[in-house]
Formats: sequence, C-alpha cells, structure tokens
Amino acid sequence: MVGHRAPLRPLFAMTSLPSNTNILTPSSSELLNIVTRFASDLGTMTDLTTLGSRIIQELCHAGATTHGTLFLLDREHECYRRANMVGPVASTLIPPALAVSHSLPRYLLATNRIMTQADSAADLQETDSGASARTAMESMQATRIVPHLNKGRLIAFSLLGATQPLAEENTLTRSLLAALAQTATNALDTIVLYEDLHRSHTLIKRTDRLKSLETIAGGFAHEIRNPLTSIKTFIQLAPERKDDPQFIQEFSKVVLDDVYRIERLIQEILDYARYMEPKLTDEDFNDLVASCLYFIDVKADSHGIKIEKELASDLPRVMLDRQQIKQVLLNLLLNAMDSMARAGGRLRVQTRKLVKPGGKVWAHIEIEDTGEGIQDTNLEHIFDPFFTTKHESGEHEGTGLGLTIVHQIIQEHHGEIRVKSSAGIGTTFFVSLPALPA
Repeated sequence: MVGHRAPLRPLFAMTSLPSNTNILTPSSSELLNIVTRFASDLGTMTDLTTLGSRIIQELCHAGATTHGTLFLLDREHECYRRANMVGPVASTLIPPALAVSHSLPRYLLATNRIMTQADSAADLQETDSGASARTAMESMQATRIVPHLNKGRLIAFSLLGATQPLAEENTLTRSLLAALAQTATNALDTIVLYEDLHRSHTLIKRTDRLKSLETIAGGFAHEIRNPLTSIKTFIQLAPERKDDPQFIQEFSKVVLDDVYRIERLIQEILDYARYMEPKLTDEDFNDLVASCLYFIDVKADSHGIKIEKELASDLPRVMLDRQQIKQVLLNLLLNAMDSMARAGGRLRVQTRKLVKPGGKVWAHIEIEDTGEGIQDTNLEHIFDPFFTTKHESGEHEGTGLGLTIVHQIIQEHHGEIRVKSSAGIGTTFFVSLPALPA
C-alpha cells in the first residue's frame, strides 16, 4: 500500500533469555509439538511488541544462541527498524535501523533462506549483495539471520547471535528453525495487515469528516457575519465615542459576547476535524442534534429544503463520543439534502424516547427526507463498503464509504441503525442508542 503510513510504535525491548536456553536436538514429534505450541501462543497476541518479543525468544531458544534481534519493516521510512532484543549484547553492535536497500535485507529477499556463518563463498556469490551481507552479519556478531518473507515481501528478519558451546546443530535443528520462522512470518503478516487496516480505517474516517467540514465551513461563514459586523462597528465608532462611558460599557459587552461566540464556533470545527480515539461522555442527545441542524441550515435554505424538527423533552441522556456521533448525524443529514438538492423538499428530524421489549430504554432519532429514495435492489447494500448510488461528478459524487463508517460507529456505540425507503417518495433512517439508567 503506497502512501502515508504512521511510523511503527516504539517497539524496542531488551529481554533476558530463559535460563534453560540450551536445548537438546529435537525429535520429529518434539519438533511438531514445539511448533504447535508456538503457533498457539502467537495466535493469542494482538500487538507487535508482545509478538516480536515472543518470536525472537523462541528462535534464540531453538537455535541455542546467546542473543537475538528482530527487525521489522517500516515502509513509510523505507527501512527495517530494530524492534525487540534478547540476551546479553551491546546495543551499539546492532544498528537501530537498516535501509531497505542495505545489502543484508536485499540478500535475504533474493535468497529467501536462513543465512549462516557456514554459507560457502559460492553461496554468497549467487547475489551481488552476498559478500556485503556477510560483512554486516559479522559486524553484528550473528551466526544466523532468519528471513520472514511472505508473498514476495520481506516483512521482517531475525538476527541470531553466537551459538552456545554445548549446542549441536543437525538437520532437525535447522528444520525446527525453518518451521518456527515460517510460523512467525505468518503471525507477523497477519498483525501487520491488521494494523494497516486499522490505519486505513482511521484515514477513511478522517477523510469523511473533512468532507463534512465543507458544509460546516459554509455555516460558520454565515454565522460569524453578525458578530463580525458588531465588532467592526464598535471599532469604527470607538474613537468618536471614547468619552461616552455608557456606550463603551454596553458595546464592549456585546462585542465580548460575540468574540466568545466565534471562539466556540472555531473550537467546534477544530474538534470535529481532529480525529481522536473514541471518548465516551454523558451527553444530551437533543443538544447534539440541534448543533448539527444549526450547521446545515444555510445549505438547506439555499436548496429550498424545509427543516422540521421535533425534539422530545423526555429524551434520556446517552454515553457517546460527541464528535463521532456528530459525524453520523451530519452524514445522514447531508445525504438527505443531496437527495433533495434538485427539487427541494422537506427534511424531518424527530427524537423520542424508545422502550423496547424487556424494558431497555433507548434514545431514538428518525431522519426523513422527501428525496429521490433508494431502489429496493440497492437498499440491502447501502452499508456495504464502496457501494454508492451517487455516480455524478462534483459535490454529489459518492465514495461509498460514508454509510459504512456510520454503521460501524453506531455498532461501536452498541446502538442500532436501519433504513426504510421508497423510490420517488423518500428515505428514513432510524438510529437508536442505549440510554443511561435514569
């Protein structure tokens, strides 16, 4: 995946090897048991720090080596970063990073085999980088370097230090290292892919939020005209009325209130644009709905769309992430207005307290438009990623991601969302969020 990628978290960790590092030559059945246990352990780990530490410890144990280091690919900076270290080795011997173009990763990528001190000169001459890779290996006091290569991509490699005197290497030992290395490669590939997807999802959320900012910016520009006018008037009149204490006192208060109003609007936009990890707070859902309607009012009026709002006075409070739910509401409201952009229409927003079977209480909102509606064949797919009914160019072009994000945010809040639509008549979205206990 090309493009911006957040750098890997600081993973460097120095760990001591277990006291029973020396191992006997394993039998075939023991080899299978070791690999099975190792795979099971890795399957329970969900972060690179823990996973990397477990991998390098197991490889050092299997190879009966004094120390080891795991290097992980950092694609943004085109290098392999030193992630985890075990055993007694001076960190000055192991560089913090090696460029992707360095001879060592180039050699491992070209050969896809464990590199050892016993490799012959003929083996090393198979690639242009072989001799330089051997020099780098010796400078880091390594006896083996294990590649973690998957689908033609070297995602990591493990550097294993000096072999302990009592260790004996044979075919089974080498087979054990190869099996453990492949197991580690699969685990690393899965968790790196998961983190890539997580970063991509974060970027999609931010992109969708920035798209909504276009409308917010229009509402902001409209709303600050009045306060800016009063501030400008005060500045122009102040020199002439500087000796009028009543004028200065009263107008100063008006101007100060207007300045605070502008500051609140700016902060609202900054909070919305900045992506943050979900932070649940006790909120008045009606207040949030009113805030979103406030921002779209100018756009609705320009398209001949009448907004009708019915906010229930007995609506229960909800634990929610204010910015994420605002993103949900704005997305649904903007979609509704897009469907009525050509001919105008009516946008009805209603909140109410909902009690479902079993007595569970929800805060419920319905967003109904009189737009073009959605065909029955499309209705079941509207929450699918990259599915869109907007194929026009310009501001109405759709990416097919907005409603997918809406659906996921509601799920993360343990809420429910559904839709009802008739082509040519309109669409209604129903969103329910679990209420706080009374």
